[in-house]
Amino acid sequence: MAKKDPTDLSVEEKLKTLYQLQTALSAIDEKRTLRGELPQEVNDLEDEIEGLNTRIQRIQSDIDDFQQAIVQKKGEIADAQASVNRYKAQLDEVKNNREYDTLSKEIEFQSLEIELCNKKIREAQARIAEKNEELQANKVLMDERKDDLEVKKNELDEIMEETRAEEEKLKEKVKDYEAKIESRLLASFKRIRRNARNGLGIVYVQRDACGGCFNKIPPQRQLDIKMHKKIIVCEYCGRIMIDPELAGVKIDKPVEPTEKKSARKRAIRKTSMASSKKAADANDME
Repeated sequence: MAKKDPTDLSVEEKLKTLYQLQTALSAIDEKRTLRGELPQEVNDLEDEIEGLNTRIQRIQSDIDDFQQAIVQKKGEIADAQASVNRYKAQLDEVKNNREYDTLSKEIEFQSLEIELCNKKIREAQARIAEKNEELQANKVLMDERKDDLEVKKNELDEIMEETRAEEEKLKEKVKDYEAKIESRLLASFKRIRRNARNGLGIVYVQRDACGGCFNKIPPQRQLDIKMHKKIIVCEYCGRIMIDPELAGVKIDKPVEPTEKKSARKRAIRKTSMASSKKAADANDME
């Protein structure tokens, strides 16, 4: 049997299908609500772990740079020491004071270079010690976050496993309902639902008021809603409105409380007895 064209549906059928779609979507929302903040917490932990991993890599890179600098300075010290030894050997062969002074200055300069390199090495070693402490702290923190992530993921997986089958069925229903609704009406419904605080795009009339914002609906507008001649939206919140009967909701008529009925009967009985007594007194007087 060929599927009915969505544009051929009557207003009543459109409203009924929209309400069925809303019911399925609300059920999916309810399933997702069971997950609470877990998905967001999992995402936050994953982002934090990624950030910690980047930080650890950067710290390790800094440590490597300092270690490379130490190796370089040790090489410079070796070169300077070799120069000092060479200049000291040349002192024994000087022929005049000028050569002696020149060699002495070179020895002094190279000695200062050695002291400077040693100072740089000590500073680099101190920085490496600081970086190692920072690295260790971040590794511990990352291990803790990984443990937290595993716990949260397990919780989320358990909840999703419980609701996955039902949610898949609901998603199939949603697809079927959406296929029955014309694209323009469906787009409007989705826009209304997206903007609605509680995710309801279509609501039924409750106690002469909109089921979404609870503002009173004039009697004539209620009659128009019951007629199913056109799609009517709430003038306050913009939600599509439907009468309870079409939505399959039974609204009980307000029943007068038993106590009030009994009180009314007693009042009527008292009034009747008083009237009878007055009539009897009047007869006696005659």
